[in-house]
Amino acid sequence: MCDTMAARAAATTTGGTLFAKNSDRERNEAQYLQVLPAQDYGAGAVVRCTYIAIPQARRTHSVLLSRPFWIWGAEMGANEHGVVIGNEAVHPRAKPQRQRALIGMDLLRLGLERGATAAQAVDVITGLLEQHGQGGSCGHLAARFYDNSFIIADKDEIFVLETIGRRWAVERAGDTRAISNTYTISQPTSASPDLEAYARAEGWWSGNAFDFAAAVTSLENPGLAGAQARCGRSTLRLGREAGRLSPARMMAALRDHGGDDLAAAWHPADITGPTVCMHAGDGTRRGQSVGSLVSDMRAAGALHWVTGTSAPCTSIFKPVFVADGLPAQGAIPGDGFDAETLWWRHEALHRALLTDYPAAMAEIAPERDALEASFIARMEGLIGSPGAARRAAVAQCWQEAATAEAAWHSRIAGRATPRRSYLTAWRRHDRLAGAALTCAPALAAE
Repeated sequence: MCDTMAARAAATTTGGTLFAKNSDRERNEAQYLQVLPAQDYGAGAVVRCTYIAIPQARRTHSVLLSRPFWIWGAEMGANEHGVVIGNEAVHPRAKPQRQRALIGMDLLRLGLERGATAAQAVDVITGLLEQHGQGGSCGHLAARFYDNSFIIADKDEIFVLETIGRRWAVERAGDTRAISNTYTISQPTSASPDLEAYARAEGWWSGNAFDFAAAVTSLENPGLAGAQARCGRSTLRLGREAGRLSPARMMAALRDHGGDDLAAAWHPADITGPTVCMHAGDGTRRGQSVGSLVSDMRAAGALHWVTGTSAPCTSIFKPVFVADGLPAQGAIPGDGFDAETLWWRHEALHRALLTDYPAAMAEIAPERDALEASFIARMEGLIGSPGAARRAAVAQCWQEAATAEAAWHSRIAGRATPRRSYLTAWRRHDRLAGAALTCAPALAAE
């Protein structure tokens, strides 16, 4: 389960578009940040995606990707032209294709590599979808099959793209828009030519004015109510903060646990359903927010804020400019503990925080927010100023974040575990990762 949000200039304090996404996947499914340069290819070149190979473009744009370690594509990302995309799993009445084809994360990366505007990225994805289809498991340890929806944005426009097999519907969004793991487009701005006829032929719609979301949504999807609730929560936050939306407010939206007046003693074990900031647990709560992105696209340029780590409430958003690349974060992580990688180093902190979450977060959240505020202030004057000074400022922010997280872990590790019943839901995943992370000793910053 995931959530994606975007807001145009009229709703923001930045004069441009803001974008935010959490990627919810399996607990040990490490996500990796990567910047790839623009590249030219010769005639006849092919690109091997997660499952299939397709013809390569003659030129690809430079991209920032946040991708599950085993997938060619990405859950979210941006390109050098200030286009950003986030994807969601959606569950239609038609069974998703099991035969391997492109998966939603592949389509996302291809859209970023080939689209210089949001509108161009929409055309890239819909064209590839029609040509190659979507299919194959998108799960790491557990097989998962689904179709996909996307928010695709740049500094001027926001589009929602929702798919069913090789067919699609697009909505040009207004000032604010949110999506989750459910169809949301009622009246498409544009769509596959035979979309309505297909839905009527399948017996999904017999009324007059065609409603795409109502026609294709599977009411048998057990996650439907939770997805609708999360989408509603994101929509509410965007709407009530319209005109005041900032990068910090988008970060706060990704940390939302479902209420405005949560008790100081609130613990992830108290969650009874899915939330925007997703914490895995027993039963149906298998998903965990394992990576987060906030993007700030303006006329002067685009600045991206990444965690590169799970649980945005326990993470620090750090600045990235696509043109400048990324500070060191270690090798590509896998699903086994590796303290040399950013994702797993933070995971030791994250799981230690779960032992006494209310007390620990009361201690570190003010420091987290102050640090991010200082990063945002430092970056404000550097968005349109590439060069050595900007790269040095970004590197300094990353170093300060690493130092802070190491200090937090030193203070938190080894505390009492009053919510043992909740932690048992994590112990199996600790064993699979090869480390007792909920009780791990403190790790030093690089």
